[in-house]
Amino acid sequence: MAGSLQTGIHLYRSKRWDAALNELLQVDTSTFSAEENAELAYFLGLCYTKLEQFDNALLYLEQVVTGASNPLRTYQCRMTLAYIYSITGRSKLAEFELQQLIEKGFESVQIYATMAYAAYAQKHYDEAIDLYQKALDLERDNPTALNGLGYILADTDRDIRRGLILCKKAVEKKPQNPAYMDSLGWAYFKNGEILEARTWLRRALDLLPQHPEIKQHMKTVLGAD
Repeated sequence: MAGSLQTGIHLYRSKRWDAALNELLQVDTSTFSAEENAELAYFLGLCYTKLEQFDNALLYLEQVVTGASNPLRTYQCRMTLAYIYSITGRSKLAEFELQQLIEKGFESVQIYATMAYAAYAQKHYDEAIDLYQKALDLERDNPTALNGLGYILADTDRDIRRGLILCKKAVEKKPQNPAYMDSLGWAYFKNGEILEARTWLRRALDLLPQHPEIKQHMKTVLGAD
């Protein structure tokens, strides 16, 4: 029995990604318009992204970007491509996708924050700081940008006090985010406040006990006693 595009989309939006992928892969596209094919490729790309099958995701998302018939879809796909490239260590490709969006007139906190992360991954710290600041210029209380900028300022010793303040604000906005707890713990450590550092890093580890960076931060802090 052939799959249904609408059923697949419904399953995806219900976060049933395996079932959505199975449904979408069985869709008969023989009578599909170009728009329907683009919609199918888009949701297949998203399903593969959610299931962390990134090579398959890239194939479908690139199809949508190449077609470029829907500006909003193109924006969404380039953002997803940038995300995939960032987390798989291909920061320059992530930067390319985001730069394409900015050149086409798109500007958002998410774009600048993702570009900042890509720059940070390449150790371009000054560029990352500038990009996170641009994100905060657009939305001064954005927790992703607060955390990213705060962490870099503290970690690189450029402004450890401001870094701590920004990391505190990020945790206030998202108090259950372990990545933000880790940044705050590290910022406390860089400011010489070892007890507070251990407290926040322990909270982060309780939520992500196998995270390598949090574990390394805790090891460093414990060694400072």
